[in-house]
Amino acid sequence: MRTKRGFKRKRRVNRILKAAKGYRHSRSKLFRVAKETVRRAWWYGRRGRREKKGQFRRLWITRISAAAHMRGISYSRLMSGLKKANIALNRKVLANLALTDENGFDQLVQMARQGV
Repeated sequence: MRTKRGFKRKRRVNRILKAAKGYRHSRSKLFRVAKETVRRAWWYGRRGRREKKGQFRRLWITRISAAAHMRGISYSRLMSGLKKANIALNRKVLANLALTDENGFDQLVQMARQGV
């Protein structure tokens, strides 16, 4: 006796076609083409979510570096000094301080200079 997979197959097909909604032409209508397109889209989406984290880290480092150079210290010396002074702030917080609280960032720079 052969298996026809009625309900399960229909559910799988409908899930893919629903995800392909808005795609043009056969990419949203035909299951085989839609499946390839949706899988690729999911893959790109996953990759993009991972890349976004690195992009934000690069942005924070750029902002911290610019603020540090305005105060006469390089980014690497600032980070090294903060580490030696046992100040554990991540780059997101440091970048936010550099933008919003200049006095606080100045104090961090002074502590980093003493730590070096």
